[in-house]
Amino acid sequence: MRVTVFVKATEASEAGVMPSTEELTEMGAFNEELVKAGVMLAGEGLRPTARGVRVYYNGKERKVVDGPFTEAKEVVAGFWIWQVKSMDEAIEWAKRSPFQEGQLELRPVFEDDDFGDALTPELREQEERMRRQTEQRQ
Repeated sequence: MRVTVFVKATEASEAGVMPSTEELTEMGAFNEELVKAGVMLAGEGLRPTARGVRVYYNGKERKVVDGPFTEAKEVVAGFWIWQVKSMDEAIEWAKRSPFQEGQLELRPVFEDDDFGDALTPELREQEERMRRQTEQRQ
């Protein structure tokens, strides 16, 4: 199963405070463990919401709102995508993360079979084709 791990923002990350060399070293070592174990598929940090926008939808209407956004604890500051056998395994990895404050949110990623008959053979083929194209670009 794939799990997305959201690293929740803190007041410091939203203020643009960059991690120290020690923190980067610890995170690099943790990420290396994830890669060696075959768990980490992707992972990145995100810039503060002051550099972002939100797009709101109401029918055909689109509204773009510039950051920053309030409530740092509700904002994502980074993410991983992990391939694990179970949510329990993902939780065990999350407990080992080097963070000293903050919060991680773990959520399973939908797999094709989760959509049942609504994902027709044609739509499955389209999904597979797009995945192959994406992988080739990386």
